[in-house]
Amino acid sequence: MRTSLFDYNLPKEFIAKNPLIPRDSSKLLIYDSSKNKVFHKHFYDLKNLLSNNDLLVLNRSKVIPARILFDIDGGKKEIFILKKLDDGKFRVLVKPGKFFKTGKIFNLNKKVSCEVVGINEDGSRIVKANTDLIEFSMKFGTVPLPPYIKDSSAKDSQYQTVYAKEKGSVAAPTAGLHFTKPLLNILKNKGVSIETVLLHVGQGTFTPVTTEDISKHKMHAEEFEVSETAAKRLNEAKKNGKRIIAVGTTSVRVLESCYKNGFKPKFGETNIFIYPGNYKWKAVDVLITNFHLPKSTLIMLVASFLENKGVKNPVQKILELYESAKKNNYRFYSFGDAMMII
Repeated sequence: MRTSLFDYNLPKEFIAKNPLIPRDSSKLLIYDSSKNKVFHKHFYDLKNLLSNNDLLVLNRSKVIPARILFDIDGGKKEIFILKKLDDGKFRVLVKPGKFFKTGKIFNLNKKVSCEVVGINEDGSRIVKANTDLIEFSMKFGTVPLPPYIKDSSAKDSQYQTVYAKEKGSVAAPTAGLHFTKPLLNILKNKGVSIETVLLHVGQGTFTPVTTEDISKHKMHAEEFEVSETAAKRLNEAKKNGKRIIAVGTTSVRVLESCYKNGFKPKFGETNIFIYPGNYKWKAVDVLITNFHLPKSTLIMLVASFLENKGVKNPVQKILELYESAKKNNYRFYSFGDAMMII
């Protein structure tokens, strides 16, 4: 399958610069695959759309201020933390690349020193630091909004889900940004089950596909966890015929990675790459997600879910749904509106 099939045109005015207030006032496009019909709602309408026959799965990962800016010899430098490794090492992106050569020693401040000990094929660096760079970033880093969001006035807290808990993501699991605490409480009181899993968003989620042959794309592994309690509740829900509703592509990748004749408790890494024609879905019944970048692994995953729902031409259908969203002035990408496929 060709990557170019997932391309579409999006004028800049459709890209959301800032989140809506309140969060759940965003639009919600619903596609009913059994009826091949589209409905236009708002996210807060979930209180009328979900029932005690549903289990929502949320990714509780918390975004870290992964971008660290510093000056050396009057020149601006940047490291972007991707992942904590062993022995005081971290995988990072850097700017400018020519400065961060193997063996280069540099200081982030008077106390924190780093050395470039390796360069990966993708250009990322392995640096060894004399302190925990993630903890350092919590004090001195900045939250890395995606590069397509220009001139945003959003606060750091607005690029964080209201249920974020465990530090580790370098980008937000954006489908969850639409939830408010009052909406979650309403859903709980209605009997909707809510479970959390963990996937720390990294390069696997946001790295663009640069190969025309989709199968040649390499997914970076991302750390995830499903607890014994969560696996038990998920299995009970499945056994009782409840709908497993994945909030976001990151939740999907966790659920599909831990399902083998039932949900299994697991802590590890996943590089699962889901796209049409290559994957048989096992765990997810309903998907809530945002509107994604052209030719991204995320739009490919959503198209695959449409295929799983019996849509004969899932690539054409996802592009049709995106066109419907544009005609109805939906907002796209991280701070944009949402869609729900049932």
